[in-house]
Amino acid sequence: MNIQAEKIELIKMLLDIENPKLIERIKKVFHTEKTSDFWDDLSIEQRKEIEKASAEIKNAEVVNYDTFMQKHR
Repeated sequence: MNIQAEKIELIKMLLDIENPKLIERIKKVFHTEKTSDFWDDLSIEQRKEIEKASAEIKNAEVVNYDTFMQKHR
């Protein structure tokens, strides 16, 4: 099923809902998805690794892919 068909199916389901609490929960899901940042889902270790890699790139502490592969084949 393509994405447009999925959306239409969800709209149909939503139109059939009579439970206000369920509608509020669905609204929260949409709000959470719009406001969440993947960074918040990362562990401290993952964040540190990304920050370290970013600093290495800024300091030109990088290795060319082909050079790396030659050393490790």
